[in-house]
Amino acid sequence: MKLIKPLIRKANYYETDQMGIIHHSNYIRWFEEARVDFMEQVGFGYDKSVLKGIDFALTGLSCEYKSMVRFGETVQIKASITALTNARMYVTYEVRDYKTGELHTTGETRHCFWDSERKRPVSLKKALPELYNLFKNTMV
Repeated sequence: MKLIKPLIRKANYYETDQMGIIHHSNYIRWFEEARVDFMEQVGFGYDKSVLKGIDFALTGLSCEYKSMVRFGETVQIKASITALTNARMYVTYEVRDYKTGELHTTGETRHCFWDSERKRPVSLKKALPELYNLFKNTMV
């Protein structure tokens, strides 16, 4: 199993709301950043997948806020594939304070593999077996 490092990220001022905390919608963006970084780390970047005609259609997501993140704080975002079939994958996320490890947020995104040329779901195992195997080797 390949060890994937969490994405390290500093909270930006423009991501805050009137209370001075990170607006809830930004966690979904952070999940995407962590997922793209995850793919880079496994050695098959998102851009490479798109060039080969395979995208990752979002079919659902959830996010649970445990504690606030404020402007200037640094977080680590861990992305893990927890379920993988030929046609779907589930990715979970943990957003933790970089210094203390305090858990701020958990979440999950659900995806189907999408053939961008034919405009329909596809079996990743058949369409991009190399990527399917890389994902399978990182599962927790």
